[in-house]
Amino acid sequence: MPFNFTVSPDFAPDHMSGWFYFNTWMQRQLGTDIHLELYDSFEAQRADIRAGKVDLIYANPYDAAMLVREMGFKAVARPAKKRDEALIAVPADSAAQKVEDLMPGLRLATTADPDVHTIGMIMLEPADLDASNITQREYDSYILIAKALLRGEADVGFFLKDGFLELSDLIRKQMRVLVSSQISVVHHALLVGPELQPRFDELQSKLLTMHEDEKGAGVLESMAINGWERMSEEQTEFMIDLIDTLTV
Repeated sequence: MPFNFTVSPDFAPDHMSGWFYFNTWMQRQLGTDIHLELYDSFEAQRADIRAGKVDLIYANPYDAAMLVREMGFKAVARPAKKRDEALIAVPADSAAQKVEDLMPGLRLATTADPDVHTIGMIMLEPADLDASNITQREYDSYILIAKALLRGEADVGFFLKDGFLELSDLIRKQMRVLVSSQISVVHHALLVGPELQPRFDELQSKLLTMHEDEKGAGVLESMAINGWERMSEEQTEFMIDLIDTLTV
């Protein structure tokens, strides 16, 4: 039976092939079969995680809390110099120049990515906005949020900062960023489940030197990741505690 690997659904579609290259790289490095399963939604992925169908995952910060504390996963590494920040954007012709200009009744476009949504809602607080005085619609991807803004179907959109920057110049120029978070300690992480943990040290060693190998560096580039860095148990717990605090 191969191990099962998956990636948080918030990755950019342009990098899909990169994750398949990465999966092939891992199989060769570890000398074992690993199946990559990509999901269209967070809900479907979480259902399979809870059903024990995932052994390795590139997880978003919110899901990392559940994976570590409920499912016994351990953080192997995190992407080097790559932190998760959220931003609030509006159409370029919006009258709002800052968050405080936003008014009750606005239409929000968001995703099922809980950490991005939570940080976004916190950044709306200076305008005295919350779930009680806005309407919100959930979209499956950041490109769909952008389209909703450009079509006039939404007034405000929440984006993962990297997701926003990966949109085409043409699309980004038709939007304007009102505010971006600066938390600096929230990030995705590669986590291994109990079945794969006997290979933990081996996998971690391969990841930390991946950028030094020509083929490994090419795979990293296709994923828009510079390299991997060690993530300690203390760093993992700190991030999870922070996410728990934000989502209360």
